[in-house]
Amino acid sequence: MLLATLHNCHIIKENERLRKKAQVLNQENQALLSELKQKLSKGNAKTNAPNNILDLNLSSSSSQNPSATK
Repeated sequence: MLLATLHNCHIIKENERLRKKAQVLNQENQALLSELKQKLSKGNAKTNAPNNILDLNLSSSSSQNPSATK
């Protein structure tokens, strides 16, 4: 019983560590996406081209929940 409890505590701590790491990576991705959008907007402003930037948030949320597209 004690061994199972220790194992569960280890799993919980590992989950917390991974969740924090995922949050940091998500923040980095959002910053990079924002930077990319700014660069593309500046490029499009120079050429007067329409702004066709893919929204990665929409793409990732639909792929994580395939039942949402049915």
